[in-house]
Amino acid sequence: MGKDSSFEKGDWEMLKVTIPDKELYDDDSNEFIQSKGQTIVIEHSLVSLSKWESKWKKPFLKKEEKTIDETIDYIRCMTITQNVNESVYYNLKYAADIVEHIKDYITDEMTATTFANEGSKSLNRDVITAEIIYYWMITLNIPLEWEKRHLSRLLTLINVCNIKNSPPKKMGKSELAARNRQLNAQRRKRLNSGG
Repeated sequence: MGKDSSFEKGDWEMLKVTIPDKELYDDDSNEFIQSKGQTIVIEHSLVSLSKWESKWKKPFLKKEEKTIDETIDYIRCMTITQNVNESVYYNLKYAADIVEHIKDYITDEMTATTFANEGSKSLNRDVITAEIIYYWMITLNIPLEWEKRHLSRLLTLINVCNIKNSPPKKMGKSELAARNRQLNAQRRKRLNSGG
């Protein structure tokens, strides 16, 4: 992280980022220009995701790497600060350390919840878009204000709701036999019986 940039956690699950001033060369005018920096507050949320997907017409949560323009535009979509000069986002093209820190914030789980096996963590094999997440929220009666919470927390809550609402897993024959042997042994011990 450069000495001119700073980060701090804001209210709830937001991130405050200071993007420094930058001296840039303008090829058209053949002169150096001073590009103003600014402190902005960003929020990785369903609202931000929805804004980005409506512009780019593709799912944000796909595993494919984003271009620098797509990444910076997502930062623009996450920005809560009003009246941000466009040059601030332009400065990010030359601030890889800041962009990496913001990517770390985006991928932060923001929860202590863990899942027993990673297979249960995958919400759906379908491509996940903002509309799918809104559908899950409606189906699971998750309040709409969760659309402004950190997206990782929302997806974790959806996963927890799905797990808690699913019927208990049926035991296989070997698991059932082992459980029955254990129960019979406990009964024999309690009743002091040999058979």
